[in-house]
Amino acid sequence: MARVVVFVPDLLFGSNVQGLLAAGGHEPVLAASAVTAADALAAGADVLLVDLTSDAGERIAQVGALDLGGARTLGFFAHVEPDVREAALAAGFDLVVPRSRVNREGADLVTRLAAG
Repeated sequence: MARVVVFVPDLLFGSNVQGLLAAGGHEPVLAASAVTAADALAAGADVLLVDLTSDAGERIAQVGALDLGGARTLGFFAHVEPDVREAALAAGFDLVVPRSRVNREGADLVTRLAAG
């Protein structure tokens, strides 16, 4: 089981991701802003899951300013914006996948990423 900070400003989708991860045996904490993500990370986390489907440049910069405390980073993007994937990887994200993969394999992706 991994403790996951779900940095997703869209609370409806964030709740869906939170449920998906909980069903997969993880402990997700929903964060709608960089401030709440920072607070959740300070409490300890294995993975930071970040929504890059809107305001990707700003969100990538916000993550770069966070103290991850050893948490691995998993970002997801709209499949029609592959440049977002490249920007996130260049900024140091550990894994960046299309949003559809998070819907299908989110819990498994977190498990693999948390395991190293």
